[in-house]
Amino acid sequence: MMYFIQELKNRNEILFFFGSFCFILSIIFLILTRIHAVYVHQVNAWFKPFKFAVSLGIYSWTMAWYCYYLSGFNVSLFNWTVVFLWSFEIIYIALQASKGQLSHYNISTPVYTLLYTCMAIAATVVTVYTAYIGYLFFIQEFPDLPSHYVWAIRLGIVLFVIFSFEGFAMGSRLNHSVGGLNDNSNWFILGWSKTVGDLRVSHFIGMHAMQVLPLVSFYILKSTSFTVALAILYALLSVATLVQALCGRPVLQAKKLQ
Repeated sequence: MMYFIQELKNRNEILFFFGSFCFILSIIFLILTRIHAVYVHQVNAWFKPFKFAVSLGIYSWTMAWYCYYLSGFNVSLFNWTVVFLWSFEIIYIALQASKGQLSHYNISTPVYTLLYTCMAIAATVVTVYTAYIGYLFFIQEFPDLPSHYVWAIRLGIVLFVIFSFEGFAMGSRLNHSVGGLNDNSNWFILGWSKTVGDLRVSHFIGMHAMQVLPLVSFYILKSTSFTVALAILYALLSVATLVQALCGRPVLQAKKLQ
């Protein structure tokens, strides 16, 4: 683990430290869930910035690792774009949580509408930038890397981009639930609904293909054909959970009391 941390720092100090900062914030937010009783949709409001801080930290470390492989890529511009846009997102989400108000889907005032729109633009810019990085992985050659690992990165980024844009399905509805209004059944920390369809499930699964596929391919599969097969199965899982949510069915059904 210490080798990974040191190597990550050597590869990209800016995203390493920003990702580390996000993880530290996630710990603070998690502590606040225990000491600050402020709720949004019957769930402690600090869980949302906690989840986002973890997600942004993972994204930052992942891209710090992958961008190192690219040649002729302006990594500094990408780094500061990520730091600036993700900082805006986490600051706004945390600020709204502290007030017990929504950050996402909040168009109750012109100011909140503008800030919510800015969040959507920020996420779109980072996603498009990530898609461009995925394009570079497809057109560049990596003779020093295993083919199965390169394909895992390529396909992981493709799924990340597709299911990042699935967020527009939630934004256009101002609702992540199908069959309810932003239901949060507090399924573990994730908060996925146990009673209605939840569009966040496929969003979460698809976006984390960028970590799951390369790790499984590099350490377990060690085969390009197996990696492609895994990517197809993973994509089918993401699509299946999306269809399930659109049909109004939860990913895990809550047990009914007899």
